[in-house]
Amino acid sequence: MWTCSKCGRSFSREGQGHYCGKIETVDQYIEEQDETVRAYLNEVRQIIRSAIPEAQEKISWSMPTYWKGQNLIHFAASKKHLGLYPGGEATTVFADKLTNYDVSKGTIRLPYSQPLPGDLIAEIAAWCYKQYAK
Repeated sequence: MWTCSKCGRSFSREGQGHYCGKIETVDQYIEEQDETVRAYLNEVRQIIRSAIPEAQEKISWSMPTYWKGQNLIHFAASKKHLGLYPGGEATTVFADKLTNYDVSKGTIRLPYSQPLPGDLIAEIAAWCYKQYAK
């Protein structure tokens, strides 16, 4: 168990990532991340924005989110991977294309050590928009 010296919150896992303050914008979210992953995060952001330009970009659940009447897709930085959160239905629909990634219900883990699958991210984002945008 450890306690963050900045915000005073306690965590069961040593070194568990968290945010000490309220993140207001995607720019702020990316800037708060480790310098080594910022380019990766900016690339994911550009891919999603290009795939679904009609979606509003905002922070929801403390992570970058794309919204059109409801949340469509999110992403978040972790220590060794980027989490892409398109929802459980999307991970089922794209299961054949996700065999090289760690996937659980609604979550795709993209290791920073591997090239970013830009076309696949764009395809998933566009699918989410088509399915869920209002």
